[in-house]
Amino acid sequence: MLLVAIGIFRSAVATRLDGFTLDEAYHIAAGVSYVEHSAFQINPEHPPLVKLWVGSFIAATGFVTKPLRQFSDKPDERRFMQELVFQSNDPDSVQRRARTAMFCLNGFFLICLALALRRAFNAGVAFGALLFLVIDPTVAAHWPVVMTDLPVALLSATAIVFVTRAFRDWIWRDLAACSLFLGLALTAKHSAPVVVLVVAATGTVVACWQPAVHARSEKLRKLLKVATVLAGALLVLWGSYLFRYAESRLGELTFNRPLADKITDVGTPMYHSVLATMNAMHIVPRAYLWGFADTIHAGMEGRPYPQLIFGRVYVRKGPKYFFPAMIAVKLPIGLSVLSVCGLILFLARRLPPEWNLPASVILAATIFFLLVLAAGATYAGIRHAMPVVVLLSVFAGLFAERAVAVDSSLLKTVAIVAYLAACASALPVLRPWEYFNESVGTRNAYRYFSDEGVDLGQRTKEIAVYYRKFLKPSAQLPNIYYFSSDEELKGRDVDYLGRDDQRDLKRLSQPESSGTFFVGPIPLVPSPFWDRPALRAATPTTRFGNLFVYQGTFSLPAGPAAFFYFTGLEKLYADKPDPLAAEDAFRKSAEMDPTGFFVHIELANLLLRRGAYDEALREYSQALKFAPADRAIRQPIEEQIQRVTNQPSAKIPPLRNPFLE
Repeated sequence: MLLVAIGIFRSAVATRLDGFTLDEAYHIAAGVSYVEHSAFQINPEHPPLVKLWVGSFIAATGFVTKPLRQFSDKPDERRFMQELVFQSNDPDSVQRRARTAMFCLNGFFLICLALALRRAFNAGVAFGALLFLVIDPTVAAHWPVVMTDLPVALLSATAIVFVTRAFRDWIWRDLAACSLFLGLALTAKHSAPVVVLVVAATGTVVACWQPAVHARSEKLRKLLKVATVLAGALLVLWGSYLFRYAESRLGELTFNRPLADKITDVGTPMYHSVLATMNAMHIVPRAYLWGFADTIHAGMEGRPYPQLIFGRVYVRKGPKYFFPAMIAVKLPIGLSVLSVCGLILFLARRLPPEWNLPASVILAATIFFLLVLAAGATYAGIRHAMPVVVLLSVFAGLFAERAVAVDSSLLKTVAIVAYLAACASALPVLRPWEYFNESVGTRNAYRYFSDEGVDLGQRTKEIAVYYRKFLKPSAQLPNIYYFSSDEELKGRDVDYLGRDDQRDLKRLSQPESSGTFFVGPIPLVPSPFWDRPALRAATPTTRFGNLFVYQGTFSLPAGPAAFFYFTGLEKLYADKPDPLAAEDAFRKSAEMDPTGFFVHIELANLLLRRGAYDEALREYSQALKFAPADRAIRQPIEEQIQRVTNQPSAKIPPLRNPFLE
């Protein structure tokens, strides 16, 4: 507990200047909504555990809300929730309270993991693993944020560790603990079904192969215990949704987009079949299934984002080796050495025999996680690999325990030097979200990577401070190309180019722009659409971590194109949609920079809706022309073109814009 307290103190100091990540305000407001309305239609992309915890804390300490309404799509809902946090409430007060709640939650989960490791191995292993996690900058960065990555990693690892004890001795206490933590993992994030497969496979294999006096009856009893563990976890999941299938008390579909459409979005036949079966059988609550479909579509099938990986640009998905490579460059080298040494001891059979089963299960789970990640999207970076990082800490703990327990000065020296090297690398770094180890370097990481492990909008406070100090006195309006929402900028009283459509329309209609530019790492990536080579060639006047400030005159047609595109989305996906205004905005966006294939999709959909089939066909063709060379992106456009060509007067559904996910 002392070590966890030290970890909280370290994280609080290192992250004290961080602003909200891009998703936190959305999660916080959704959590308050869950508590106040006992309904789960808001932000169903994630299960409710973290949102209920933080929402309970925030609601009890004061939060101004507004009546909910039916939202037309995700942009409309997200905008409404973010306005609550940033404009109806004091965002800094909300953040302080949310951070306190998350420090408590993740600290408790860390203690639970340590207790599980002590039961499966011993206290030395638990201490070594916990020390690993307290040092790791990625854990420190995620500790106070209202996101699901660290909770699901800790809960998943705890469930897997309890599995190794539960299915070795078949004691009900361990079986119940495994079931509880597996269920909590399911309520934390939609990646937890991977752990369900690990638990089911481990229990089945051990039950079938473990020697028994009465083989057949004993195997049957053990398999029934495995089924009980899985059923108990499912019961915990249902409990988090108040044992209610519908997301609202009335039972009506109230999501921002129908569940059937979310399932239809999933193009992979196997995934689609699984989702359709779950929907038909009502295995899980409807809100959970909605989010599961969203996760599979975005997290496994990928989003059409350009991403820089080791200096090379990929669209939608990176290479299969991305996540092992990302762990290698984000984990302090000393911690990697400890994990590798622990793995070597295990493979060399230098561990106590009773540890072989738990170590084998943990290694198998680590490999399985990496295989699943290799088939998925890479836009989120290290945060989607957090369960692997936590599992690797166990091998570091195994090595640390052996270094102390056996009479070997070499092992002791390696362990001490590795921990000290990790501390020297990690502890001095403020803003640990941006940390990369010495193989890449924190300062230069943006040159090689652009995933969400590089930046997720935490520098917006610096924008506000810089604006008030240097730009507001002279009434300068900056251009902002950064991962921050309009709602947060307005809530922090930042005036910027594009905040007032009428006032800024003339300047925004020009491909060349002058003044001050706040730029994040993503706009600097060479992109097949909305590219900004002028900024890449320029030298920033100042820098705040991975937030860059440029001053001068630049040719940036992508800036106005993005402005008109997002204006169009705001008009189209609003409480009271204005399709004509949206169509006009999309046209202007395409005129400024035609490379945004998703702009042509939105424009074509509007033309199709009002029966302008020839124009719609032309815009769909433009979308195909500028779409990246990726089959998953191009095929739906090609199929839509065929539908419009062959049935021009039929009622053809619009094509889903992949950038809305």
